[in-house]
Amino acid sequence: MLSYIVRRLLLLIPVFFTVSIIIFGIIHLVPGDPVDNLLRIGSTPEQKAIITARYGLDKPLVEQYLLWLGNMAQGDLGDAIVMRRPVSALLAQNIPFSLRLGAAALLFSTLLGIAAGTLAAIYKDSRIDQSIMAGILLGSTLPSFWLGLLLILLFSVQLGWLPVSGARSWQAIILPVLTIGLGGTALVARVTRIAMLETMQKDFVLLLHAKGLPARRIQLRHVLRHALMPVVTILGLRIGWILGGAVTVEFVFARPGLGTLLIKALNQHDYPVMQGCLLMLAIAVMLGTLIGDLVQAAMDPRVRQAMT
Repeated sequence: MLSYIVRRLLLLIPVFFTVSIIIFGIIHLVPGDPVDNLLRIGSTPEQKAIITARYGLDKPLVEQYLLWLGNMAQGDLGDAIVMRRPVSALLAQNIPFSLRLGAAALLFSTLLGIAAGTLAAIYKDSRIDQSIMAGILLGSTLPSFWLGLLLILLFSVQLGWLPVSGARSWQAIILPVLTIGLGGTALVARVTRIAMLETMQKDFVLLLHAKGLPARRIQLRHVLRHALMPVVTILGLRIGWILGGAVTVEFVFARPGLGTLLIKALNQHDYPVMQGCLLMLAIAVMLGTLIGDLVQAAMDPRVRQAMT
């Protein structure tokens, strides 16, 4: 198992460099100049050139990337051009909010998705199954920002039960968690249902039925346990995608977090902040995939053998 972990960690190194190049390249293709936000009305081209040189934006892109990479290796993500604060400090201030939201949404979608998928598989082709599948289809097609606005309209504006925005109380996280979690619930439920139906056709399940074990015990203790393998993989990917999906949701609910910081930096064309936010989101996806692979390898020795 240790050798498998080491190999998986080594595979992340080229992925990280590739992702960093893509992030750096895409950001510098975005129209706009962050220096324009620092200039006063009537500033001369010479003044703009001085500010551009101060932040190293006059250097070739390859040199800028190498400088950014070298500083990042030392733990320095640079300074925000417009907000004039260290990027690491801005990330440290906003990441906890995104992590709390992401963890709550992941827990909600996991528990509800596994329960819904299990019920749909147990009552296959019944009205329960059809109702759950209809809900899964609806939940997987609704855009998160549109769902968030609907929830605000219903629970905040019409009923007045929950706050519209902010993060000052625990009630403020409920609607964002529902907005992010419902889409993930649909995915987890669909994967759980398919995996359980496939596992029910295995020979060991027929043997358990032949031994006279109760059907519910077989489904919940044996079939579900084996069916969780693909679900674990999906959950590993969801760790990163939930943080990425929180970008629009945090903006809709006016919550602090990586999403709000990223959108603010996009509006200001603040390159260092955009690079830092996107890099954190990419690292979250990579770590989520790694965690999913390690858990899957711990549950199934065949996965470890495939890497040898």
